[in-house]
Amino acid sequence: MAPRKPATASGRKPTTKSAAKKELTEGLVAEFDRQSELDAYREMLLIRRFEEKAGQLYGMGFIGGFCHLYIGQEAVVVGVQMALKDGDQVITGYRDHGHMLACGMSARGVMAELTGRRGGLSKGKGGSMHMFSKEKNFYGGHGIVGAQVSLGTGLAFANKYRENGNISVAYFGDGAANQGQVYESFNMAQLWKLPVIYVIENNRYAMGTSVSRASAQTDFSQRGVSFGIPGIQVDGMDVRAVKAAAEQAAAHTRSGKGPVILEMLTYRYRGHSMSDPAKYRSKDEVQKMRSEHDPIEQVKNRLMEKGWASEDELKAIDKDVRDIVADSADFAQSDPEPDVSELYTDILL
Repeated sequence: MAPRKPATASGRKPTTKSAAKKELTEGLVAEFDRQSELDAYREMLLIRRFEEKAGQLYGMGFIGGFCHLYIGQEAVVVGVQMALKDGDQVITGYRDHGHMLACGMSARGVMAELTGRRGGLSKGKGGSMHMFSKEKNFYGGHGIVGAQVSLGTGLAFANKYRENGNISVAYFGDGAANQGQVYESFNMAQLWKLPVIYVIENNRYAMGTSVSRASAQTDFSQRGVSFGIPGIQVDGMDVRAVKAAAEQAAAHTRSGKGPVILEMLTYRYRGHSMSDPAKYRSKDEVQKMRSEHDPIEQVKNRLMEKGWASEDELKAIDKDVRDIVADSADFAQSDPEPDVSELYTDILL
């Protein structure tokens, strides 16, 4: 029997780490002018203040069920959104309030959905983990771990089929990255060169187990190597680095070259959900991240150092944001609950 030929004998080059990575450049930081810094500051601050208020309402019993806060991870979705165009779609998991706000969904609508009220974005029937807005091209928060990856790939398939030039962005966490359906999606996306960006929000702990204990390959940017999908690690606490990486990824996939994986190295300050005391990490670890890497404080410091904003101007932005959040909380507590007849609407048979 003749010996088997090596893979390279067929003319196909084996996929290597460098081959999958070479089309993208790590470590880039976008140049922000004054307006870009102010926009990023306001958007991230809105998410932070909204999530703080959501946590309060949960503690007071106005929000039931599960509630997963995005505090600490704000730079990821804000930076990515800055690189997208009208018509691009977003889909994510259950830590989704920040994504909705970044997509332009109203604070009132999001908060009212959290409290199960009629004015919520899903008519009060979806709650924290299941909101949707076709108008804003937001295709939902999803409670099933990893489900959004397959659906986001489907959105990309539709975009390619329609030749509309749009791309989809599928967000998921380091825990969901170990799901089998994620790799089925990777395979199809690369095989068909679908216009999709996979954003892995690596906040280090999934539900409560550290990445080092749960994942054999802890460099999530390389999870697509066997499929030839390029990926890069990004400082997910720096909104400028996120925007630069997202712009690269968007240009790559929009040009017909297929999917990209962006691993955002980020950190959540709160527990996995409101019911998680987060005893698997120390208070010193959390405080160190807050004091040295907070995404909002980084922008604030740059604005101050460059003389682009005074302390009073930044306080005014904070007040405006707090007013928006307070209004959303008032609305979410006073808006009527859905009529009983809503039990029979929006049902597919």
